Amino acid sequence: MNFLKLCVAVVVFASMIVVGSASAASCSNATLKGVIGSLDAGFNAGQPEATLTQSTADGNGHLTGGTFTSSTNGSIATGTFTGTYSIAKNCTGSYTVTFTNNTTASGNFYIDDMKKGAQTIRTDSGFVKSGVILGQGAVACGLTGKKQTLAANLFGAINGVGAVAIAGQVILDGKGKVAGTETASLNGMAASISGTYTENANCTGTAQITPQGFSTTNFNFVVVNGGKEILLIETDAGTTMSGTMQE
Repeated sequence: MNFLKLCVAVVVFASMIVVGSASAASCSNATLKGVIGSLDAGFNAGQPEATLTQSTADGNGHLTGGTFTSSTNGSIATGTFTGTYSIAKNCTGSYTVTFTNNTTASGNFYIDDMKKGAQTIRTDSGFVKSGVILGQGAVACGLTGKKQTLAANLFGAINGVGAVAIAGQVILDGKGKVAGTETASLNGMAASISGTYTENANCTGTAQITPQGFSTTNFNFVVVNGGKEILLIETDAGTTMSGTMQE
């Protein structure tokens, strides 16, 4: 059984740098600036799909250096993208990104009152997907030796099995080891977990998680919110799972 599976299609904006509240001050393209990450999930022509991304917003309406991992009905793809965005004075916005295979994705987003993130929705025909954007913030990434205890929440599907929901506690020891416990809403299964992970200086990483008595599952992730939150997507074939882990 696969551990972290959440149906999320993502256009990741990796670091939204903002000050003040949306209600107290107007927004503009400059509101979105820096490294940002995003995760969204839902359906593509009726098939479950999730996407995780990281990119840099320049404050002038351009997204550069974008990377993504997507899972469409359990088929995994990775690549790069560029894009544009536009933010209105009332803190609502829209984006369009172009992937390496020349396909595009468009959507709307709504910046929160503290300008630390946004809620997104895909607007292309045939897609029913929503998600989040969060700024990377000020954080030193990598295997720094700092231990973190995170609450995990994931949702998605396993081909041939059906929908699965997972909640758990994940402990990262800061040196590449994973421990914790999780409960899956699939016959009420509960199990301890173990594994390993890598974390790069650019706040992306991978994890290998093994619930006791089950096979190892693999994930790509992006660190956001000043290191207090992780967005992740499973990269095993036949699954469409993604979610978040928070301190």
